[in-house]
Amino acid sequence: MNDETPDRGSGGRTAIVAGGGIGGLAAALALAGRGWRVRVLERAARFGEVGAGLSLWPNGVRALEALGVGAAVRAQALAEAEAGFRDVSGRWLSRTDTAELARRYGPVALIHRADLLDILRRALPADALCTGSAVTAVETGGARVRVGHGSGVLEADLLVGADGIHSSVRRALWPQAPEPRYAGYTAWRLVARYGPLTAGGETWGRGERIGIAPLPDGRTYLFGVANAPAGQRGPDGELAELRRRFGHWHDPIPALLAAATEEAVLRHDVYELPPLPSYATGRVALLGDAAHAMTPDLGQGANQALEDAVTLATLLDPRTRASVPEALAAYDRVRRPRTQLIARRSRRIGAVAQCAWEPGRAVRDRVLRLIPARHLLGSLAPVLDWRPPAPPPDRPGEATR
Repeated sequence: MNDETPDRGSGGRTAIVAGGGIGGLAAALALAGRGWRVRVLERAARFGEVGAGLSLWPNGVRALEALGVGAAVRAQALAEAEAGFRDVSGRWLSRTDTAELARRYGPVALIHRADLLDILRRALPADALCTGSAVTAVETGGARVRVGHGSGVLEADLLVGADGIHSSVRRALWPQAPEPRYAGYTAWRLVARYGPLTAGGETWGRGERIGIAPLPDGRTYLFGVANAPAGQRGPDGELAELRRRFGHWHDPIPALLAAATEEAVLRHDVYELPPLPSYATGRVALLGDAAHAMTPDLGQGANQALEDAVTLATLLDPRTRASVPEALAAYDRVRRPRTQLIARRSRRIGAVAQCAWEPGRAVRDRVLRLIPARHLLGSLAPVLDWRPPAPPPDRPGEATR
């Protein structure tokens, strides 16, 4: 397709995906695999993500398998070997049996976000990707959607808003939707040349916590979280702030922070999106953080975006013979209850993890030590048991637009 008049090829459907992050690229790949002609509009000058690791849980791994990039992801990912929760002295509060988790649900893979984005981009046609193209206007009605962007106007049969928590698509078509709200804590992310480590997991303190995840190239991903007013920044730099808060915690946290560099540290306040009444309207669907930005406390943000992408494309498969509005209504019915449930659970875990009241912190730690590990694993079933929807059977005839 070109900017002014998207090419339908031999009568195929056309789609615009706003946002070139994990969810947007996955949606484009899933749709392209079902015969859609897709254009991805990314507001940034180039595609990319720096400084962050990512846990791909079994549900996310299955979504990537359904997208046809599972082998490429496994080649650049590291299977999680050890995980759980510790106190600031390093004593285990709860230890995860990763072998049992993998047996029940499938493996957890650790990967750098940039590597996953590269895999998704390489799987798409180069002419499907358009940088420097922020969505500036959306017009709906009839059989087409018109999208204004950085260098013109595109028309298509479908628009997917995968443009993040501050989605332009959502603001254009869901003007009454609630604004993102601050969760009450801020987060730092960095990747350091320290390792190789085999043990990961989180350490919980009072209103603060830190997580470690080994990456496959010998580097280590570290994130820190602390209760703080929105907009606050470290007076002497963010690395100094991390060392002040966490440099006295158990090994290898001080050594990791000593190995880090200031330019490697990213800091962002944690926001979440209150529940939306719908993820779809007409020929437009919201996906990933644009639809259900959640706190990172379950590690499910990217994984839920991958589920969204696979489910959306399956429901839009031409073999279903469903019209685009019918398919998007089904997408909303399937995805909204699940993602909003997971967002609520993530928020509750965050409230417990960030407890700053000392008696509450002591009770939390004691309870975690008492809960059998098998019960904690069992509680993950509603999240990790997800399977990609079955593809529709082949049917003769053209799909309805």
